[in-house]
Amino acid sequence: MIWVRQVFGTEETVMNATGTKAYRVLVADDHAVVRRGTRDLISQQPGVEVCGEAATGPETIEAVKKGKPNLIILDLTMPEMNGLDVARTLREESPETDVMILSMHFSDELAREVLRTGALAYVLKTDADKELLAAVDHVRHGEPFFTGRLSAAMMRRFLDNSGGVVQMPKDGVGLTRRETDVVQMLADISTRTVESHRNHIMRKLGLTSFSELVRFAVRNNLIEA
Repeated sequence: MIWVRQVFGTEETVMNATGTKAYRVLVADDHAVVRRGTRDLISQQPGVEVCGEAATGPETIEAVKKGKPNLIILDLTMPEMNGLDVARTLREESPETDVMILSMHFSDELAREVLRTGALAYVLKTDADKELLAAVDHVRHGEPFFTGRLSAAMMRRFLDNSGGVVQMPKDGVGLTRRETDVVQMLADISTRTVESHRNHIMRKLGLTSFSELVRFAVRNNLIEA
């Protein structure tokens, strides 16, 4: 595919021969080798280009303000300002830029905090060689993406029976407290959740659509109507 650059004022727009804009990605990580490896992977994706790099939190915010990328691939452990704070800031200052977290770290609470920032994807660095391009493609089309390994870990931890059962009023099917947490998350942040969580709970409850799941959550006071 042939790409040409057109300059309008001080902004540079990358377009292919048919006039389609490239999907522009900014890579933010404090390790140069990670940025280089991410750039190399991204370059394999047709229609996608890495438009810049950043090594610190403040540098990342400034680069997004100036470059207005479609997507930022963001590390969590950034110098001067961590990735969660960067993501929260960008949600306010550059809401048109989607955020993908690329990190070595995972925990239940960290996953929740990532979702609360508005990030659309969460990929573990150990899985990046297999999952990064798929994640970019999902986000590019407005779809959430959690790497398979991360989804499995969240499923095991969130659905671990820790006591406490919410009873359905009609057929008596019960949810554990962990599963109740997942229903709340699914209904509250449905555009950024993991499909496997939703399907598992819907099968258990005998529901056939996401709207039925939301109605179940409202009916059982898991979310406000």
